[in-house]
Amino acid sequence: MKQRTRTFRNAGIVGVSTVLLAVTAPVTASVAASPSARLAWTACAGSGINPRQQCATLQVPMDYADPGSPLIDIAVSRIPSENPEARRGTLLLIPGGPGGSSLNDPSGKGQKLPQDVRDAYDLVGFAPRGLAPSTPVDCGLDHGDLATSKLRPWPAADGSVDGNMATARRMADACAANGGELIRHLSTANEARDIDRLRAALGERKLSAWGVSYGTYVGAVYAQLFPHRTDRIVLDSNDNPDPTRVARAWLAGHEQGVEDTFPDFAAWASRPDNPDRVASRAADVRPLFLRLAARLDREPLPWPGANPEELNGNVLRQTMLDSLYSPSRYPTLAKLIRAAQQGTVPPAPAAPPEAVLQNVAAVGAGTMCNDVAWPTSKAVYEKEVVESRAKYPLTAGMPRNAMPCAAWPYPPREAPVRISGRGPSDILLVQNARDVATPLSGARKLREAFGRRAVMVTVNSTGHDAYLANGNACGDRTVSRFLATGQRPDTDTYCA
Repeated sequence: MKQRTRTFRNAGIVGVSTVLLAVTAPVTASVAASPSARLAWTACAGSGINPRQQCATLQVPMDYADPGSPLIDIAVSRIPSENPEARRGTLLLIPGGPGGSSLNDPSGKGQKLPQDVRDAYDLVGFAPRGLAPSTPVDCGLDHGDLATSKLRPWPAADGSVDGNMATARRMADACAANGGELIRHLSTANEARDIDRLRAALGERKLSAWGVSYGTYVGAVYAQLFPHRTDRIVLDSNDNPDPTRVARAWLAGHEQGVEDTFPDFAAWASRPDNPDRVASRAADVRPLFLRLAARLDREPLPWPGANPEELNGNVLRQTMLDSLYSPSRYPTLAKLIRAAQQGTVPPAPAAPPEAVLQNVAAVGAGTMCNDVAWPTSKAVYEKEVVESRAKYPLTAGMPRNAMPCAAWPYPPREAPVRISGRGPSDILLVQNARDVATPLSGARKLREAFGRRAVMVTVNSTGHDAYLANGNACGDRTVSRFLATGQRPDTDTYCA
């Protein structure tokens, strides 16, 4: 069967007292694929795909703890090694999210890899469980709840979380009503198990991988559950693996991430030669932004075609957060600031089709809420939001606020995976010094958890995604050398 390859972007749920229930059957052992599980590769449907990319479908259990579980589909793609004589194995491209796909990555960012890396590996991508064209899940959310400023839970202008708790209940109820049985089995650990089924179906004894953003947590969990199935693992823009909070720690990381990256935007936005300049001095940009957000809290501007159809303080803050992912996005924020100062708005930003947003939102919510139990008490979020707003005014309490997980009806089926140093020393972390979504402070937590298994390369650069994206030549050379030759720095390294 041909797979239509589409790229799904994260809708912005997260680059989100714990009741932990262990599964009743062992599910971490590697399971070899049966002959029928081998992949049948065909041409990929769709446009803009490298003609060498092939597609296939892998079937995996929906519930690894149930031997009689129904099977679900995982859509897979690959571009074979460009030099079979130099081929080492498979490089799995693990997407971010949760809610991201790497199905088109062999044709996309995979082609940015150096020739010796493309010679050494088959490049393989996939759409994680729940994400179309794999067996999809959908919560049927209200249109307004698909707004990025709703999927990321910004408090009200006065700091109240009442509206966020109501939204959490509404969204969780919709997922319970419309998500089917599959939404209960979305989790990082299950994605790692799916990856090991994929490894076996590919006929590989070991797997190399390049995981980005949330994909670093997936890669870390895979390396923990299947340590002796790993070959060369690159984790790029790294999540804090705190097993007591999981996605709550990632969401909280935006506080420091914004503080780390906003000065870079301020320096750019005050350059005399910048046509989108918003202030004459870098020091003036932060107070200007805070004043404008407060004004828009009081007096929103109509914004036809946007979701919501107004430019309020939280939409401005969300645009700030999105724009700090990469310096290439700085003009979006600057243009919005300049327009809002004049009482106008730019054209409404383009949005993916609603069906895509529904799917991505459901996968994101299901994964984050099933990985770990979140507090259900409004008082917990009220207290943390007050503290966050006082210390980090740019993010206005959002990073510690309630998401749908605050009202999620399903307890986790197993405890979060605790990352440790047990296993081979075959992991390279690459991390920008200034990253809004996965700040250096969180990456250091993952480095610490891995112990002797890992080495970290810190790159003196700004933006989310380091390798072959927003990093620098030194970091890129270091990662490429490791993938091609296995040579890794002896100790943690700084790439100036």
